[in-house]
Amino acid sequence: MDTSTPGFVIADEHKQRLELIVSEWQIAADLAFCDVVLWYPHEGTFIAHAQARPVTAQTTLPQDMTGSRPPAGLAPVLEHVLANHEPVVASEDFLHAPPGVSAWPVVWQHETIAVVTVHQNLVSKRRASRLEEVYRQSANDLFVMIANGLWPAEDSKASSTSHGNPRVGDGLVHIDAHGLVTYASPNATSAFRKLGIRESMEGRQLSRMVTNHLDQGTPVNESMPAVLFGRQSARVDIETRKIVLSARSIPLINQDGELFAALVLLRDITEIRRRDEQLISKDATIREIHHRVKNNLQTVGSLLRMQSRRMQSDDARQALLQAMSRVDAIAMVHETLSQTMDATVDMDELLHRQFTMAVDIAAGSKAVTTVIRGSFGELPGHLATPLALVVNELATNAVEHGTAAHGGEITLLVKRLQGTDNRDSQLKVEVVDEGKSGSADATYSIGNGLGTQIIRTLVESDLRGTICWQRQHPATTGTAGTRAIVHIPLEL
Repeated sequence: MDTSTPGFVIADEHKQRLELIVSEWQIAADLAFCDVVLWYPHEGTFIAHAQARPVTAQTTLPQDMTGSRPPAGLAPVLEHVLANHEPVVASEDFLHAPPGVSAWPVVWQHETIAVVTVHQNLVSKRRASRLEEVYRQSANDLFVMIANGLWPAEDSKASSTSHGNPRVGDGLVHIDAHGLVTYASPNATSAFRKLGIRESMEGRQLSRMVTNHLDQGTPVNESMPAVLFGRQSARVDIETRKIVLSARSIPLINQDGELFAALVLLRDITEIRRRDEQLISKDATIREIHHRVKNNLQTVGSLLRMQSRRMQSDDARQALLQAMSRVDAIAMVHETLSQTMDATVDMDELLHRQFTMAVDIAAGSKAVTTVIRGSFGELPGHLATPLALVVNELATNAVEHGTAAHGGEITLLVKRLQGTDNRDSQLKVEVVDEGKSGSADATYSIGNGLGTQIIRTLVESDLRGTICWQRQHPATTGTAGTRAIVHIPLEL
């Protein structure tokens, strides 16, 4: 909701109300067949805060007005509406008002905080059909409610932004204060025919007609009668075995707070519901696959553990334990992925647990402690498995080659490096050991062992990063040991 005008600021107490109006006013623009612009006072003039074009008609203002000041002929109209708290609905109401433009005060808590202008396309003006008459009168009722601070209702934003929300062009039913249909648009009539309502709707009670045509035994949403009576600003789904209609009501209330009519918007969301169910089914299937893979990997890990106990050779036993650690690392990733279908995964719990577990397995009877500093945060899911394996191998190597016989300390350091733009962002991961005998000369040499090969392959191929090992000398760093440093590019 920012504009390009320097210094333009909306008062905090007005932001929520204006955001609500902008989230809802497409309905008014479509009903009015007009462009609507929201003007907010700024330094003795006005700034166009937002603009909506009608879907039901050709735009009157092809150039977006947002962030601009009002034309010379419009400014006096805006000032008059703001000062007098009354609308200008026709050119004869205000001398020299631009033709085809009406202006309405935006009232909130008994204060006019902004002005909405409605711009009619005079070029295409012709004799209006009944549909156009009903639509324009409904739009006028909504603008009057804006001027009285009654629309949009405070609870309407949640329903207006939800998936599959009905739009004016999908179908509209106008009902009176008793819930009787006074007009149904052709699209609304077609939608109700799919429910089996083929008789004329006008003069009949909408709620009763819909309820009578639902399949026997179909549970009825408890809020459906209130919505179809127009007494509640809400949305409900009308479901049968073959079709799903979404219905949303907008109560029309006069200045005394009395309901005098209501608008019910309709939309056939059968296909949307079917696609949603397919997506839900696919998500559940993917989660189940991750869960089963995790279970199978845990079974493999258990078999490796059992086999290692039967090994007479210490080298063979250690090799099986390392293989078990790698399998467990992948299993933990699948366990995490089975609990979410988000594109990103919170890596902290997963990798902190993986680092600690890898150190414990590699340490055996040694007293090795772990220190973790920094946060991985949210990372893309495709990085989870290779990153977990890299952390596992670095931790294992650090324990085996960088701790003394009695034990020691292994440190995991994580930091996000922000570049000049998102393409330069990196994740820096370091694993630091103390050296076997507290001497830099005693630290292990980086060779071509299996663990090192796995690390290089994962970092360079899967993570598209770099890795290096640095010796730590007591004379310069105060400690001995080896520091493994991994840089991974992040595409944010």
